Amino acid sequence: MGSETELRWIKGRPHATPPGSAAGSIPIRSIENLNEGEEEAMLSSFFALPLCKNCCFISHLSNCYPPPAAFSLPTAVRRQLHLRKPSTAPLFATNFDISEETELHAEIHGHETPSDGYQEEELENFDAEELEIEARRAVKEFSDSLSRELNIEAEVSKQKGTRGKQKKISNPISNIPEHLLPKVAIVGRPNVGKSALFNRLVGGNKAIVVDEPGVTRDRLYGRSYWGDYEFMVVDTGGVLTISKYHEEQAISTTIGMEGIPLASREAAVARMPSMVERQATVAVEESSVIIFVVDGQIDIMIFFFKLLKQLGSGIAKLKAVGLTAADVEIGDWLRKNYSHKYIVLAVNKCESPRKGTLQASDFWGLGFSPLPISALSGSGTGDLLDSVCSQLKKIEHIEDPDTEEYVPSIAIVGRPNVGKSSILNALVGENRTIVSPISGTTRDAIDTDFTGSDGQKWHLIDTAGIRKKASVASSGSTTEALSVNRAFRAIRRSDVVALVIEAMACITEQDFKIAEQIEREGKGCLIVVNKWDTIPNKNQQTALFYEEDVRGKLRILSWAPVVYSTAIEGQSVDKITVAAGLVAKERSRRLSTATLNQVVSEAVAFKPPPRTRGGKRGRIYYCTQAAIRPPTFVFFVNDAKLFPETYQRYMEKQLRSSAGFPGTPIRLLWLSRRKSEKNANKHYTSFGISFIARTFES
Repeated sequence: MGSETELRWIKGRPHATPPGSAAGSIPIRSIENLNEGEEEAMLSSFFALPLCKNCCFISHLSNCYPPPAAFSLPTAVRRQLHLRKPSTAPLFATNFDISEETELHAEIHGHETPSDGYQEEELENFDAEELEIEARRAVKEFSDSLSRELNIEAEVSKQKGTRGKQKKISNPISNIPEHLLPKVAIVGRPNVGKSALFNRLVGGNKAIVVDEPGVTRDRLYGRSYWGDYEFMVVDTGGVLTISKYHEEQAISTTIGMEGIPLASREAAVARMPSMVERQATVAVEESSVIIFVVDGQIDIMIFFFKLLKQLGSGIAKLKAVGLTAADVEIGDWLRKNYSHKYIVLAVNKCESPRKGTLQASDFWGLGFSPLPISALSGSGTGDLLDSVCSQLKKIEHIEDPDTEEYVPSIAIVGRPNVGKSSILNALVGENRTIVSPISGTTRDAIDTDFTGSDGQKWHLIDTAGIRKKASVASSGSTTEALSVNRAFRAIRRSDVVALVIEAMACITEQDFKIAEQIEREGKGCLIVVNKWDTIPNKNQQTALFYEEDVRGKLRILSWAPVVYSTAIEGQSVDKITVAAGLVAKERSRRLSTATLNQVVSEAVAFKPPPRTRGGKRGRIYYCTQAAIRPPTFVFFVNDAKLFPETYQRYMEKQLRSSAGFPGTPIRLLWLSRRKSEKNANKHYTSFGISFIARTFES
């Protein structure tokens, strides 16, 4: 280095300019001709870069380097730039600019800046507003595509018990809280069409309708409209005698009760009708109007028996028979206990308007005025609603829209008999749903509003137990298939999912399948280990070891918090809503673009994208959070195919370790952005049509 050497200093870096010199490219004297003071001043100025706090910075360079004759400037830079502690990631670095280090290394070695990593210097060519619009468009396209992919198949009308599809009624938007609306209860014996009438009044297929008795067990609520009136309709289970219930249940072959002794099975089945009747009683007591539904359809066997009897006696008169002893018993119960309420007798399954009066004539003996209707075709439901609304109070709409607030929903899902209904009852402090050792007790998705001790409002959804698809298909139960369908629909319309597992069973294959569905739907999740009291010999380390085992088996939900509870005794159930509140906040959290790009730049500095065999390497131009619930980040890159799944997984882990987001999945969308061939100033204007979206576990 005996000749004059020209060092090109980086423009726009005042701290990298030697003292007394202007910024820019300047010629300096040979290093051999510098005295000790000038050399130290030049080196200290040259290496005055804002490095990460995790880097090992060399101080007193003039004292630790060899004499000037043996001094090699590239070697010094190499030592300076590669003395990073290998075990510490630079995610929490401050005042670190990767472009300065990269450009300095390139300028000293005499080659161009490498085309890898985070290209912050090209952001000035981008229109940030345009990028934000394109990011939101990409998120919408991805959400629509995912919704089509995850769309649950509609109930097949050809299956047993389904006699047509119920059209969804577009009800007007109202801001009246449900607890302020009057209630209308639907009661009657099993299999008379109560759930079909409920679906007709509220619109859609909210209740399960199957041509089997005893399908509905818990109370089911739905909002209904008629003219200027708005009210809540309550569907109930069929009220019947215990003796008849025993005849209709196969006690010894009940699904999911193989491990329960026969005596316990018989006791559980014997208690079921009383629990169903208790639910119906609660619905009747809280309602202003009661719709008493009976079956007016002709019983074919009884009809032919009557026909033969009438022909044998020489009498040609025939009549439809629909009144049963159970109808008389329910009618007497309503008159005796609820005579102060308005009761409407609806004779269902009267499809023919002309024959409806004849079919309803048998029910005058119940002491109410019969009204022929058809829940399937809608015939007579208008007169029924006119009669119901004549006894209801009209609730005025709330004028102030600011009173509305967003209420997050929690869906309680899991395998059968893990304690989902017990958790719901423990949270609300009442027997909202039926709890029984009989597997599959809950059929419908039960919605309940709940306010926690901290004042936070929640919308709880209890669901039916989800068994394996093959087990459901082999059982041949249409009711169970529809129950599982509604459980998955509850996951879709929820904000946070509480995945309940049994402590002794730990994680099963079916739990993993449910976890996959939760992650694909993009829902926040917390893992509830119920029946924690059944674990013997617990100590302080038991929960830690158990959580480690759960996270190892449920890697797809490794970001979900774990809560331990004993719902049957009400222990630690309040921790579920506390954890759900934290998850809901994280799911709705938004990072600023500046913070996000800083995190991404530091992640790229620590681990640049890998090169392909052809020498190409991915470049990240810009990153923004385009959506919440779940948090969705859009990366604008040169080519999305240059970022393999391993690197996308690495970026997701770095975002979590730096920004948090516990309890919620993170979606990363990688959009290819190419140079416009018509623009000579390297302004990036056109997007690739396709993009890569990844959601994965930590």
